[in-house]
Amino acid sequence: MYVKVCGLTTVDAARVAVDAGADAIGVVMNKTSPRAIDAATAAAIITAVGDDADTVLVVNDKTATEAAALAGDLGVDVLQLHGRYSPDDFATALVGIPRVWRATSLAHDPDLTVGAYGEEALLLDAAVPGSGRRWDTDAVVSRLAPGDRWILAGGLTPDNVGEAIAAANPWGVDTSSGVESAPGIKDHDAIRAFIGAARAAGASWPNEALR
Repeated sequence: MYVKVCGLTTVDAARVAVDAGADAIGVVMNKTSPRAIDAATAAAIITAVGDDADTVLVVNDKTATEAAALAGDLGVDVLQLHGRYSPDDFATALVGIPRVWRATSLAHDPDLTVGAYGEEALLLDAAVPGSGRRWDTDAVVSRLAPGDRWILAGGLTPDNVGEAIAAANPWGVDTSSGVESAPGIKDHDAIRAFIGAARAAGASWPNEALR
């Protein structure tokens, strides 16, 4: 089970996630997000994580060219394009960075074919990213092939991630607001609890690193 903790805003929280066994950490650079950080903070987090986990830059309000350039400048492993980006946008981004993920929801794109835009992995989020809202598992499971490299997100917490994994059988899981004490403020104990619960529930999946 691949586990990502997203929306990290401090070096301390990022190291907690990595030390607890996260496969990936995400930094958000969307202007409207309560988890948005500046380039200096993002660079400090990415440096602190180093090669211990995949580092992911999450954007939704930049052009594909701008996003890929920023990902290159920061030195992240993965660029996550979140929202209404086209296949052409993905092709543009892939020229600048070889690993790109597509983040979407049923509200924005009913086509859940993994790799349809050339992405390495598909992240399925709630209709309002970062809102903590959950969605109907049955509405999406039938649209994804068993074994597809897709990551479940949206309203996942230490208390419900096990149930969600059992119901949806995703390749990976992602949390952000589900391990916070306030928007943008990560609870270190909740991070550890989430990763532990995800690992326990997803024990049947190989811990296949993407790197």
